[in-house]
Amino acid sequence: METLLVFHEVDDVDHWLASPKREELFGPLGMTARTFRDPAGSNRVGLIVEVPDVATWEEALKTDAAADAMKIDGVRPQTILGLVEA
Repeated sequence: METLLVFHEVDDVDHWLASPKREELFGPLGMTARTFRDPAGSNRVGLIVEVPDVATWEEALKTDAAADAMKIDGVRPQTILGLVEA
């Protein structure tokens, strides 16, 4: 398993936190995600994601299902920054 630290912005933090879309997308691929929010109240959020491997994560993000989930969750795709555990 690989651990990723992922940051991005969303339109509505509370909606994003409550959404089941992460689990629906990542769960069947063997991925888990812990969510974080900016305590200052910005629209920045973060995830610690456990993935089988980085390639699986990258491929999952390229799918129509991921694009749909991001749209529903209000994710701003251009802001996604993923870091791989060193």
